[in-house]
Amino acid sequence: MKEISGGITAAKGFMAASAAAGIKYQGRTDMALVYSKKPCVSAGTFTSNVVKAACVQWDMEIVKSEEPLQAVVINSGIANACTGKEGFDACEATAKAVEAKLNVPFKGVAVASTGVIGMQLPVDKLVNGVNMMAAKLDESIEAGTDASKAIMTTDTVNKEIAVEFEISGKKVVLGGMSKGSGMIHPNMCTMLAFLGTDLAIEKSLLQEAVSDVVADTFNMITVDGDTSTNDTLICMANGLAENPKITEKGEDYNTFKAALAYVCEALAKKMAADGEGASKLFEATVVNAKSKEDAKTLSRAIVSSNLSKAAIFGCDANFGRFLCAMGYSGADFDQNDVELYFKSVNGTLKVFDKGTPIVFDEDEALKIMKADSVTVYVDMHEGNAEATAWGCDLTYDYVKINADYRS
Repeated sequence: MKEISGGITAAKGFMAASAAAGIKYQGRTDMALVYSKKPCVSAGTFTSNVVKAACVQWDMEIVKSEEPLQAVVINSGIANACTGKEGFDACEATAKAVEAKLNVPFKGVAVASTGVIGMQLPVDKLVNGVNMMAAKLDESIEAGTDASKAIMTTDTVNKEIAVEFEISGKKVVLGGMSKGSGMIHPNMCTMLAFLGTDLAIEKSLLQEAVSDVVADTFNMITVDGDTSTNDTLICMANGLAENPKITEKGEDYNTFKAALAYVCEALAKKMAADGEGASKLFEATVVNAKSKEDAKTLSRAIVSSNLSKAAIFGCDANFGRFLCAMGYSGADFDQNDVELYFKSVNGTLKVFDKGTPIVFDEDEALKIMKADSVTVYVDMHEGNAEATAWGCDLTYDYVKINADYRS
């Protein structure tokens, strides 16, 4: 497997376009269209929030069905959440606009939205946006990059990646894009992510791979503890790589799953690092825990704590905050077994050793924590399970961004 240039259009047969539809933002693109030349099998994960956006409910039905998926329309600026029947009507109108322009059955069109909750989408602008994008679909890398920029809200950078690997002698490509900066604390997925591959694979196996990988990647990031109403990840596979179709688990399935894990982890970390107001990536790795569930619980508790996030922002090696977060996480452990370290490209420093604090060099700690990415590394000495979670520091800018989000 190797990383290659591009994103959602990297795989054979995938095209993209973007448009400035004027839905909320002025002077920038705010709609994206992803289209596969061949109908795809699809898989997806969606928010566990009981308050689900209209588009989430629309997409869940499509992914659950056996109908092929061939296009996804995404808008930024307005979330289409808490919008009642009018919200569903907007989803249908968008999908039917694609049907009219691209001859794709409207039930084969997924829709996704991100932005302000509780506002109605301007259907005329959505339809006009679809019309503009359908006319300029392109399979270039640049078209995919432009699409990844169009779905941004408070993101400061676009997020995309692609990899190439081999299945039974055939070159296969998997590419994707995501957006997310705030309201990120996933339970099924996080914010918006779209993956396209030319792999031939059975739908049920694609769904199993996606669900498994999301649990260890997108579900292990947090920015602010808020699980969005719109969280959606959709993976489309069109089979144009012409590999022998994957119909059972084995070497080919494992090769694809490894590529999927690489892509999803990369996109998840890009989202965590670009958390609203963030100045650095905050990683927590827990090793030698009693169980995988404990390792996940402990690592997510560390990166979720506002006090921990503030310490990372202030470059303060206040290890008690991280131990405190572990203590209320719900995982059972003996603090007298725990070792805790701070790590970055600038070095590694042990600060807590099996129930006892260690006298450490504060200047060394400051140097380590000033890096753009800081890891809290915890050895539980109670088993052999491990997990990593990703978040970001908590800065003054987070409050500024969210205090006037609607304006």
